[in-house]
Amino acid sequence: MTTAHTDVPRGLAGVVVTDTAIGDVRGNEGFYHYRQYSAVDLARQRSFEDVWYLMVHGHLPDADHAAAFTRRTAAARELPPPVREVLPALAATGGGPLAGLRSALSVTGAALGLRPVYDLSPQERAEDALRLCAVVPTLLTALHRLQQGLGPVEPRGDLSHAANYLYMLTGREPDPRHARAVESYLVSTVDHGFNASTFTARVIASTGADLAACLTGAVGALSGPLHGGAPSRALDTLDAIGDPSRADAWVREQVLAGGRIMGFGHPVYRTEDPRSRMLREIAQEFGGDLVDLAVAVEQRVEAVLAELKPGRALHTNVEFYAGVVMELCGLPREMFTPTFATARVVGWSANILEQAQDGKIIRPAARYTGPTPPQPVPVR
Repeated sequence: MTTAHTDVPRGLAGVVVTDTAIGDVRGNEGFYHYRQYSAVDLARQRSFEDVWYLMVHGHLPDADHAAAFTRRTAAARELPPPVREVLPALAATGGGPLAGLRSALSVTGAALGLRPVYDLSPQERAEDALRLCAVVPTLLTALHRLQQGLGPVEPRGDLSHAANYLYMLTGREPDPRHARAVESYLVSTVDHGFNASTFTARVIASTGADLAACLTGAVGALSGPLHGGAPSRALDTLDAIGDPSRADAWVREQVLAGGRIMGFGHPVYRTEDPRSRMLREIAQEFGGDLVDLAVAVEQRVEAVLAELKPGRALHTNVEFYAGVVMELCGLPREMFTPTFATARVVGWSANILEQAQDGKIIRPAARYTGPTPPQPVPVR
């Protein structure tokens, strides 16, 4: 029996492929949520650990459950000895922390003896997910420091997830304002609908593969500059413009040459990105020349884009002010996308756990457009 095919838009834009109880993005409204809560409200009001709990358990924790969950995640930050041994070699490849993370996750999965999610109970899957989410910041900061000729910094169980990440990155206990700003950013990027990396994780999960395999595939998707690689590029835009008076000419030149303005536009939002709005407010609380430049450039770029691309809603997206906030908090630019990954790994894991309950492999079709078969195989 031949299966009927259904034509869909390029890139599966707007195609609903499954049901989810994790969250959604309502692009026409400029709103997105985790479970039943506004993601931006959570970023402003709750800790990263609380939101991590929400993504796993479906509800926010009370004080006792929050404290217990925080202790569990903090205790899981240590790297298995076999992983520690391979990190210097991974760092020496020069591919950057995110590239190293792909291999490090695979090694971690093997060192922990992770089994396919197909063979695990929901509780066992959740334990594997927690363990991997907890070690990702440790892996990324260790890879970065090794590439800088520095030794890894051991995690501290007495610091919050965000503060510990900054501590492992710099070796210094962070300014509480910086830790809270980064925490708000991390919460705001935990999940965002069926983006490329999340969908990749779910496709791999549908095969029954282990958690490390699913997350490795998601990291590979995130590494593409059209997905997770834009925060540092958005700052490069500010560097190139330098002064708001140059913004109009610079944008016109880029657009007329067919270039992209990194940090502007989003495939889902048709209004202002709510994450950008929140991060702009955080940046303005810090103040300073970089923030003043970013706000002024944002206004000019949006005005020129509205003129050159009428009818298209091209506002700043999360990457624009994420780069500003991370720069203000002292993160090196090569760690911007890895920092994104330390948050998104929680959202990926929630989606993997949900997909693993389905039991149906994701297997789409493609339309063949090559030479007409069958043709005779030529004889030499």
